[in-house]
Amino acid sequence: MTLTARPAAATVRSARRNRSQLTASDRFVYVLAAPLVLILLVYIVFPMIATVLTSFENGGSVYTSFLSGTSRSALGLSVGISLASVLTAGVVGTGLAVLLTRFDFPGRSVLKVFALLPLALPPLIGAMSFYYLYGTSGIVPRLLEVVTGLPAASMAFDGIAGVMLVHTLTMYPYFYLAVSAGLSGSDASLEEAAMNLGAGRMTMWRTVLLPMLTPALVSGALLTFMVSMASFTAPQFYNVNTMTMRIVAAKTSGAYDLAAALSTVLSVVSILFLLLMRWYQNRRLTRSMSKGTPQAVRVVHGIMPRIGAAVGSAVIVAILAAPVASIVLLAFTVNGTWTTQIIPPEYTLQNFVDIFTEPRSLRPLLVSSQMSAVAMAASIVVGVLTAWVIARWKGKGAGILDLMIMLPWALPGTVVGINIVTAFASPTPFNLGQVFIGSLWILPLAYFIRFVPLVFRNAAASLAQIDPSVEEAAQNLGAGPFRTLRTITLPLMARGVIAGALLAFVHGFGEYVASVVIYPARFVPLSVEIYNRQYANDLGSAFAYGSLQVLAILIVLIVSEILEKPGRFRRRRPAADNTITTPVA
Repeated sequence: MTLTARPAAATVRSARRNRSQLTASDRFVYVLAAPLVLILLVYIVFPMIATVLTSFENGGSVYTSFLSGTSRSALGLSVGISLASVLTAGVVGTGLAVLLTRFDFPGRSVLKVFALLPLALPPLIGAMSFYYLYGTSGIVPRLLEVVTGLPAASMAFDGIAGVMLVHTLTMYPYFYLAVSAGLSGSDASLEEAAMNLGAGRMTMWRTVLLPMLTPALVSGALLTFMVSMASFTAPQFYNVNTMTMRIVAAKTSGAYDLAAALSTVLSVVSILFLLLMRWYQNRRLTRSMSKGTPQAVRVVHGIMPRIGAAVGSAVIVAILAAPVASIVLLAFTVNGTWTTQIIPPEYTLQNFVDIFTEPRSLRPLLVSSQMSAVAMAASIVVGVLTAWVIARWKGKGAGILDLMIMLPWALPGTVVGINIVTAFASPTPFNLGQVFIGSLWILPLAYFIRFVPLVFRNAAASLAQIDPSVEEAAQNLGAGPFRTLRTITLPLMARGVIAGALLAFVHGFGEYVASVVIYPARFVPLSVEIYNRQYANDLGSAFAYGSLQVLAILIVLIVSEILEKPGRFRRRRPAADNTITTPVA
């Protein structure tokens, strides 16, 4: 008995000693984690659970009807379109990345700028621009009808083909950015070694470069699949019966149990794909142990190849710029004048004048900007503190907190909307005894849930570059944990936090998918107003609103670039010997 008691007593003493060794900073992390966990549970995890429970209110009969009805075909169509979008966007994005990182040709610098232009297109106005460009009555089919004499309808993109066109030309940047970064960081010595050992160029790409690009390709595939599964605007314009369309239709008709069941199924599919991609990426190591230089850019020689490259670049730039150009063009059109012409015959500034002078037209801008600002402020507080807690957490549990805050990024906007509707349709202590449905506060709540991962990821990336010893030094000099966080850590994280906050704001400013499910009738957000104007054939006002959205996104992208790489935009001055230039400190 004595022999067994001594180890137990020693274990108790060891546990007490470990608890007593917790520093003030450790205790501050755990105290700060408690309210954050509560917020994430209440506004992210609990609504998901509420949706699942709602789907079983009638004993789960909706799942039986799902397996035998049209909803099952809608799921298959959504998955098929998403997988096809991964393939087409992957080919376009990867091909463009290889072209712009490995070859130098006339028009390359211009093409590099326009390659990222689709990122400036909000989902709704982007789908509208493609519809009025390439749809049955669009600009391009009408132009081809005049040139070739063939009916415009035979050369238009409609139905699934239209959805695929929108997805391919708006989602390829996910592959382009990831693959460009991977190719820029690759080691030229690996490629040269493979070629010296007798491998052809195709063999070298298949056996050396593509395995090294696995993380980049997985990242692009994951983002493309998630965004495609969540897509609602393209299927709505081209009348394709996807899962998101079925969810909105079920909610609109009052079938909340069916909407909840469809949301649950869509969430499961998205999360399973996320886990599958992570498993595939982690199944083998694709890390280079060498530290050589990147592969040199190959210059295109010869008159004809350079002319061909210049013409090809011009064509690609025209295709990429066409959606934004059409938005600007249609923003000045006079309503009712564009019927069978190739482009609108009359133009006016009155569309913009009405937006900024009529209170009714100005309200959607105010609603979206103010609600996005509220959501951005909440996202900054929760996202930044969660990033810091996870980075400074000692022991197990940080991964669960990371999963909780990133979960909304894996959920389609329609699912987030249904989750909020089912969780906060009645008064609870967490919504201060109020019914959120029909109130103004439901919009910032949805925007906060959807876009807090953006602030969190940017804050976490900035925090990863800060040595914890900086905080330890401040605390050794007498600063408490909160003061250290406020005066040392947060100022060092400022650039990344501001960039993430701006992205969260602009995403909320143009958010449509969740808004169309939950918006209150008295407070119509900007994206929903755009669709209502377009549906009422007020095309000029709809695209005038859309051009303001595009302008806001472009400004945010430029500011984010300045914040991430401030040295690029600083003036340089000559050094003392007038031979070397250094950035101003």
